[in-house]
Formats: sequence, structure tokens, C-alpha cells
Amino acid sequence: MKHSSVRGEGAPDQAADGISDGGEGASGVVPPPRSGSGSARPAGGGGIPVRRRRRRVLLWVSSVLAFLILGTSAAGYLYYRHLDGNIRSGQRLSGDSGVEKTHANAKGQRPLNILLLGSDSRNKPENLELGGSHDSVGAPPLADVQMMVHVSADRENASVVSIPRDTRVDIPECTDPKTGKKYKKTHAMINESLGRGGPGCTLATWEKLTNVYIDHWMMIDFSGVVQMADAIGGVPVCVKDNVWDRPLATSGGGSGLKLTAGTTKVKGEQALQWLRTRHAFSSDLGRAQAQHMYMNSMMRELKGQNAFTDVGRITALAEAGTKALEVSEEIGSVKKLFNLAMQLKDIPTNRITMTTMPTFQDPRDEDRLVVNTADADKLWAMVRKDVAFDKNGAPTTPESPAAATPTPTPGTGSPQPGTSAPQPGASSQQPATPSPEPSKTPPTAPDKVAVHVVNGTAAGQPLAPGRANAIAEALVAKGFTSARADSALTPEKTTVVRYPTADLADEAQSVAAAMGIPASAVVPAAGISKVTLVIGADWREGTAYPQQAPPQAGAVPDTADAINGSDSGACMEVYKPYRW
Repeated sequence: MKHSSVRGEGAPDQAADGISDGGEGASGVVPPPRSGSGSARPAGGGGIPVRRRRRRVLLWVSSVLAFLILGTSAAGYLYYRHLDGNIRSGQRLSGDSGVEKTHANAKGQRPLNILLLGSDSRNKPENLELGGSHDSVGAPPLADVQMMVHVSADRENASVVSIPRDTRVDIPECTDPKTGKKYKKTHAMINESLGRGGPGCTLATWEKLTNVYIDHWMMIDFSGVVQMADAIGGVPVCVKDNVWDRPLATSGGGSGLKLTAGTTKVKGEQALQWLRTRHAFSSDLGRAQAQHMYMNSMMRELKGQNAFTDVGRITALAEAGTKALEVSEEIGSVKKLFNLAMQLKDIPTNRITMTTMPTFQDPRDEDRLVVNTADADKLWAMVRKDVAFDKNGAPTTPESPAAATPTPTPGTGSPQPGTSAPQPGASSQQPATPSPEPSKTPPTAPDKVAVHVVNGTAAGQPLAPGRANAIAEALVAKGFTSARADSALTPEKTTVVRYPTADLADEAQSVAAAMGIPASAVVPAAGISKVTLVIGADWREGTAYPQQAPPQAGAVPDTADAINGSDSGACMEVYKPYRW
């Protein structure tokens, strides 16, 4: 190894305490005296040799630097511990969804899904001061804001989907991790899931509804919103008319938001009012749209402030964020949250798209919503297949036939032999194949395969009667003489063929191949004894599996109210009674 010629830069000529022993240097050569002096003493006298005084100066400088470095490190460590101490965390999942973790692509990349929740809890004095009735103190919290952030596997685009709080959905059985209390499955408004087992129950509800694996959750309350809005320094929002969201003779409540027409930079309590405003923006759907505008504007603001690279800005945001957020335990540290934020920093605003899950008015209650299954499924299919909600990415062409192979549906197990993961780049663009790859036919005699056929068409819509019998008969006609219709009714959004053990994988593949079901829909499963074909809501008629065209980048249904992050001209309509 080549040593530096400068003393102190790798030349081990000092004792452990940093003081030279006065002997020879590392090279074994004694330096000559300064030219013109004839001695090692300074020209002006003073009695202290130059070398000795210089070493004392160097020692002092070194000591000061060491103190500063150690002091800074200690302070940094203590501040790091302080931030870690701010973080509150909880169990990721507290209900059974049956959805498995998304598989990585050929490059080892996985998409990232994060559930963002806004709690209406008034159980802290600071939250009660910011709005709401005293009657709600002590009541189970409601998750009045719910949105999932999907970050593509290549980290080149991000998609956000909100579900309005009044949407009726199936909430699975959940257990509150703090109290151990069990809650039976029910059909209710989605915001009630938070009070039936915490954020982990809301996450399970989303997974059950969407068949999308969600990696983490983050939750914020009223006071947290105020803290974060102040740390950001304000977010520009726009209304087309003067707005005042206040109680009226025909409708109580109101957020208190009062703005003049045009663009205003809101922060603190005013930011919270913007995010809570419902009546003045016509409905919960209008509120979701306003929240999306706020989030897009916030991202533009943070990027404009260089908040992802400016140490001062990061520190301020870290302080506010760690106090404001409660997160799922697997990201419950400063380091993990920082790493999470860094994965988002390079996504351009024109590759961020905000949407709302399509819904219909509940025919039984005009104040409630139900899922618009046809359009919602298109949206969730894009998320599951990691297809961008925008059209602003560069088009890609697969390099080999393997690149066109679809990824397995999240929640349905591992890809089977003969299938391939997508090539890099395919995650954010339109797949090149017109239809999913059909199952391959393994060398298994059909009459040796025992098959249970289950009707699962009631996922999110009315049951299509007789489906299990019809498909069982079709299988018998194809030689699967042991196929039998099962009386069970197990709702499933997409058709799936399950097998209990590895030695039955080939048999399951033969069933799928016979019916034209994609190979990616053949998955292992516990709790069954035979190959089981569950007919999903995607196959409500006919005996040949309907081949679905793969979703295309940007093909978001109009009913999802998509807003692109680069749209700085977005402005909210104000419901006439709330204008002033």
C-alpha cells in the first residue's frame, strides 16, 4: 500500500495518544533543519522548537476536530434516537385476507403498496380542539380518509386510489392486537374497519376487496395533519368561487374552510379544513378529489423546495412526520421511513396519478355507496399487473417471448414451472401480448384427476346461479369424469385453480389448460384436499374461460376521476349553497 507523503495521513509515527515520541518518522529519516536557520528554533527566538510547536498546534487542531466529530456524532445519534422515540407503530395485519406478497420481476424488483389512513379520532384534546363533537370522545375511531399508494416495481411511476368512506364493503373477521377482542366479519361502511381491529383490519379489508397485497400502512390524525402542513410550509390549493364550509339550515357540520376564489397557500388548521371539507365540495367524492389536488400540489411543492435533498428540510419534515404518523411495525424506524421516502423522490410529477375507486349510489340508501365492480376491477387489475395509470412513460418492447408472460395474480401463490417473470420495464407499460399465456398441458390423464368446482361469482355482485354445475359438466365432457360441483359459495374476483400439495400441481395445470385458464391462475393452497376450481366474478357465463386483453398504460376508467400530478391548474368546484 502506498503511504501519503504528508505526516498524519497514514504514516504511523505517533503513539496511541496522538503525541509524537520525538524520534524518527515513518520513513526512518530525520527531516533536515529549515533552510537558512541552521537550527530548529524560530528566527524570533521564543525557546520552543518549530517542530515541537507545530506538533502542538497540529495536536490541538486534531483534538478540536476530534471533539467536533465525536460531538456531532453523539448529537446525531441522540437526535436519531429522539426521532425513533417519536414513532408509534402497530401490527401490519389483524384480519385474514388470503392475499400473498407480490412476486418480484426478473430484475428482482417488487412494486410497493402503502395504505394511507386519516383517523377522525377525537380521543386526544388537540384533536378535539380541531373539530368534531364532544360526543365522539371515547368512540371507536373511523378511517374517514383511505387511499393506497402504488409505486411501480421500477420506481418510475406512482398511482393512488382512494375509497370513499361511505362505501359498503365486506369487512373480514379481525382481532384487535391491542385488546385481543375479536370482531366477526360484517358488511358495512369501509371507514368502520378501523374500529374493528385497528389499521391492520382496514388493510385486511382492502386486500380482500382488491386482491392486492399491501406492504405497509401509515395513519395520521387531525393534529398530525396540522403538524405536517406547517412543516411543509403551506400547500397551494384552488377554488373556482369563494367558499365557506359552514353549518346551514338544511345541513349541519362543516369544516370551517373559508377561502376566496383562486389559489391560496393553506397550512396548519386551514390545511386540515381543506382536507375535511365535504359539503362545500358536494360529497365524499368531491372531498376525495380535493385531497388528491392537495397531495399533487404537496409533491410539487416538496420537489420545488428540494425537500428530498436539503438536510434542513429533511430534518424539519422528519421531526413533524415522526410525531404525526403511526406506522405498521415493519417500517417503525427512522431509517426505514427515510429509505421509503427516498424511493419516491425521483418519480416525476407527471408520472403520479390520483384516482378514486369507481362507485354507485347504494340503491338501499342514498347516503351510502357501493362498488362499481366492472370499472373498479379494471383499476385493480392495473395495480395487480403493475401497469401505469399514466401514458407518460417511454414505450418498451419485450426482448424475448418470456417478457410477455404475465405475472401471477397477487394473492394466488407462486408462478408455476414453465412461467416467467416480466422483463424490466414491463411494469409501467402496456404488455405486448394480446391475451394471457394459456396453461400448458402436463401429461396427466384427465380421468385420474378429482376436481371440485366452486361458484365464486358473487364477489362484489349478485351470484350467477348454476355456474359450478355448468363448468363441472364441461370438465366431464373433456374427460375429467371425476369433476363434481361443490355446494360451497366462495366469492372470488378472478378465477383460480388451487391444489393442496406439490404432487397435484400437474393435475391442476391440466384442469386449467382444458378450460383455457391462464397458467398464472394455478396456485397452491392450504385447507383443501383436492384440485379446486373456483369460478370467479370474471367468468359469469359460458364454458370457455373469457380471454381478457391485458390492461394498457393510462387506460383508467373515466369513473375514477383521474388527476395527474403535473396538473397545476386543477381547481375545485364549490357547491352553490356554500359560496359567499
